[in-house]
Amino acid sequence: MTTQPSDAHRAVTITRTAPGKFRAVNARGGIFDFGSGGDEQFTPVEILLAAIAGCTGIDVDIFTSRRSEPTRFEVTAAGDKLRDEQGNHMGPIDITFRLEFPEGDEGDAARAVVPDAIRKSHERLCTVSRTVLLPTEVTAHEAD
Repeated sequence: MTTQPSDAHRAVTITRTAPGKFRAVNARGGIFDFGSGGDEQFTPVEILLAAIAGCTGIDVDIFTSRRSEPTRFEVTAAGDKLRDEQGNHMGPIDITFRLEFPEGDEGDAARAVVPDAIRKSHERLCTVSRTVLLPTEVTAHEAD
């Protein structure tokens, strides 16, 4: 019998696979490769942007798809990487939704909840953007 991690705990382990290339593995066995930006692979900053867009996109999809399946559902997270007296970090991140729903009552119902769904995701539901917005302690250390 395998023990499942608690619902609250999250962990990802990365392993270096080649110079500038890494593999991430989650507790459920999911795998993705990423790198330092020398090729088409995602960089860690792009993964952060994807995580923000994906998290809030999932929230909005839950609210809207209960009413109608979208004909277009795109979420873009974009911002500038800054290097200043605070070190390397992202400047303001803008999340843009491009959503379309079919004509009719169901599509109208989905369109009507979009602003509130985006607000709820931003203000309290999206764990990723909430973590970026709130002071969150991050520690780095060598294992014993």
